[in-house]
Amino acid sequence: MTRRLCLVTGASAGIGAAFARVYAANGYDLALSARRGGRLEALAENLRRDHGVEAIPLPADLADPAVPERLMAELASRGRSVDALVNNAGYGVAGAFAASDWTGQRAFLQVMTVAVAELSHRALPAMLERGFGRIVNVASLLGLTPAIPDHGLYSAAKGFVVKFSEGLHLETLGTGVHVTVVCPGLTRSEFHRDPDLRAAAGAAPAWVWMEAAAVAEQGFDAAEANRPICVPGPANKAMAAIAHLLPEAWGLALVARRSRRR
Repeated sequence: MTRRLCLVTGASAGIGAAFARVYAANGYDLALSARRGGRLEALAENLRRDHGVEAIPLPADLADPAVPERLMAELASRGRSVDALVNNAGYGVAGAFAASDWTGQRAFLQVMTVAVAELSHRALPAMLERGFGRIVNVASLLGLTPAIPDHGLYSAAKGFVVKFSEGLHLETLGTGVHVTVVCPGLTRSEFHRDPDLRAAAGAAPAWVWMEAAAVAEQGFDAAEANRPICVPGPANKAMAAIAHLLPEAWGLALVARRSRRR
């Protein structure tokens, strides 16, 4: 019997690689996509060895608008369809929006919003037909809190992913397809090795940070339970709750004051 297949984007490191390991441990074959082919090959080999699953490396850059269709076509040519989709690919662009290059910002939007929606759109019909599917969209705590300056479209993109996922969750209730958005806070991964992004995290205490494996495990459990939103970790849950209760003007004022101090 063919195992179910999970496609993970941004799978070469961090939360994406952690999700791949969690789905493999739960009996899924994996299709792994990211820009770094060598990393994908190494992860695929580890998954085959540790879990006895099929793991298909699919090196690609989601900044290319043709990639979502290509990924699905490649899997179809192998006789595979996507039973679970983890839209995790992403990155941050630090710096003032007005001073940025629009080509870079357009590529950022393609990866962070358009590819998320297109891959979901391409995978969903077959999921609905089978009466089974999982779509896990990785957003951020910043999609639930006031926007931050000097990071262009990051908060806006993550806010889009949150609202898109919530709407799709409601649209698929009772169909066997589960849609969950995962909103991690500070997570130990390569994402925050970039000096500008590390500085943006400020002097956050150690207890705020989470491991990628814990984020993925909580995200997997939330998707299986068909919870619309997962905020991993008690510290992040508390911050999300405060942001929800805080008047918007107060939240923006607090962010502005912290930014000036930094």
